[in-house]
Amino acid sequence: MKTAILLLSALSAASLASAQKLVIKGSDTLGAKLVPTLAEEYKAQHPGVAFEIAAEGSTTGLTAIIDGTAQIGMSSRRAKPTEMSAASAKGVTLKPIIVAYDGIGIVVSSANPIAKLSKRQVEQIFSGDITDWSAVGGKPGKISIYTRNTSSGTYSDFKQLAMNNRDYARASQKMAGNEQIAAEVAKNPNGIGYVGLAYLSTPGLKTLPIDGQMPTKPSVLKGLYPYARPTFYYTNGEPAGEAAKFVAFTLSPEGKKIAEKVGFVAPE
Repeated sequence: MKTAILLLSALSAASLASAQKLVIKGSDTLGAKLVPTLAEEYKAQHPGVAFEIAAEGSTTGLTAIIDGTAQIGMSSRRAKPTEMSAASAKGVTLKPIIVAYDGIGIVVSSANPIAKLSKRQVEQIFSGDITDWSAVGGKPGKISIYTRNTSSGTYSDFKQLAMNNRDYARASQKMAGNEQIAAEVAKNPNGIGYVGLAYLSTPGLKTLPIDGQMPTKPSVLKGLYPYARPTFYYTNGEPAGEAAKFVAFTLSPEGKKIAEKVGFVAPE
């Protein structure tokens, strides 16, 4: 009996030793749906691999690579010069890998009669120049603006793509993720926000064309939609070990198929 217990203990120890844990941190855009879905399929094919996924914003993903607390950092924006410098100071090389393309959709409640907006109107709304729907052809009512929080890559990208790097309106409400924005806008007839492609089908939401362009696969890939952008994995130099295998899986035909199913546009 003692021998059997020792044998079982040895087998358990060997099993734990052989287990691989992949820590992935960063963007909610990638980390809320796409990466967990990829991880589940990867685990089904590689039962000895465990995942720790924390989707708390692109800034946290880049910081995790710089600090060495994750093997993969998820980001919906490119690393800033300050982040590149911080990485270099620690001997870290931030390597970007394009995972998929996304379009930041402008959404309102399906109860809102507004049918379209121009790029100029989007800038004016989110910067606070326009505060009532009547100014853009809608029913009179104070506009409620929902944005991502400051650690979000989408927060930064939207400022650049849609607002000419202007500050958000003081009255804008910061949300933790795409899902929270979608939920708040869906229940507020006077609300407006932005979400990634994977969230446009949320019940109660309506996506607005911007200067006649909707965020679709063709418009995103061809650069016709004004708020299209790539999303990234970041690693410290070339990925190695299990991280390299997971990156390869993400970029494989199977991984691209998952990205498309979730709602992203896979790179060609």
